[in-house]
Amino acid sequence: MEGQQLQQLLNPQRLKSLQEWMQKSSITLTQVNGQRKYGGPPPGWRGPVPGPGCEVFISQIPRDVYEDRLIPLFQSIGTIYEFRLMMNFSGQNRGFAYAKYGDPLTASTAVLTLHHYRLPEGGCLTVRNSTEKRQLRLGDLPTSINQVELLRMLRMMSEGVEEVLLKMAGPKGREFVALVNYSSHYAASMAKKVLVQAFRKQYGISITVKWMSFSKSKHVDETGEDDRFTPPVLNPLPKPSITPPHLHPQPLLHDVPPHPLIQPFFRAAGGPAGLRDETMPRAPVNQDAVSQLQWICELHRLGTPQYEVRFHRTSSDGFLYFNFKVLVPGLLFPLNGVIQILPGTSIQAMKAEVYRAAAEQVIQTMCKVSNLRPF
Repeated sequence: MEGQQLQQLLNPQRLKSLQEWMQKSSITLTQVNGQRKYGGPPPGWRGPVPGPGCEVFISQIPRDVYEDRLIPLFQSIGTIYEFRLMMNFSGQNRGFAYAKYGDPLTASTAVLTLHHYRLPEGGCLTVRNSTEKRQLRLGDLPTSINQVELLRMLRMMSEGVEEVLLKMAGPKGREFVALVNYSSHYAASMAKKVLVQAFRKQYGISITVKWMSFSKSKHVDETGEDDRFTPPVLNPLPKPSITPPHLHPQPLLHDVPPHPLIQPFFRAAGGPAGLRDETMPRAPVNQDAVSQLQWICELHRLGTPQYEVRFHRTSSDGFLYFNFKVLVPGLLFPLNGVIQILPGTSIQAMKAEVYRAAAEQVIQTMCKVSNLRPF
């Protein structure tokens, strides 16, 4: 009886098409914990493991549509690093999946192109950026602990720890907390399950472990968690003007202000207080904003800026709006904002344009907070 019910749930022709596609394309699918996975990495992958902002969340998938239809569709946007289709015990999909690309802009292009895509089998897909939350907030830490020691302790207790930032928090700044970045959402989830008990057992310390909450404004996605971020010190960057950044000449940072004047920004942002004493040399001429921001961060030993870009919307006049978040490792919080561009001739060209506009806003914000004239 159960076998007959299962046959009624599954479409034999769809299952046959899936098997034929797998044989023809030499695709390997692995069943793991309620999901069927391709790649992670796929055969022949040569790039690094994709970072934040590279994954899209796909929902409203008909229950008898499988990877033979979905993977080629999302590969038409760009090379897929990993594809995960959620499955139930009956062999049906659970109606949602995740596709991870090599960079955030390709993921945003997938959202722009395939959101509301109508499948030939019926059904209209919903595609949006995945949250991929991977940052934990550790509270009630002893004030005597230092960042290097805490990083060592966390790496002994959990996998995938990338960096740790310590700061004072709470209404009166009396609570000592740590923001811990992990290499993946899975690594952060596993750590969240074990850290409280591990600290109590190994060090006799009772701490709290929570997902990092980025804003009081709710923007709920597939995990039911908050995905928007407003920096605790800086106000949100202003929205772009009517003219998109690439339609007018971009000023270059020909002369970065002397170091003593730019220090207020780093103190306000929680960055290192002991910066270099000498006056900063002139920035390299004729380099774009991405190179200039990298140069500033290297000069102050703040680390390499990390960009996260997400497609937001298309305006009626054809401009593409992107939300961006730039994390400078030496600062306690990312800098975020909104930029707009016109569609480019290729994904790589659009990616470069978005990153340039984001870097320029970050430089201007750093100078603005320091009461400086950026150019």
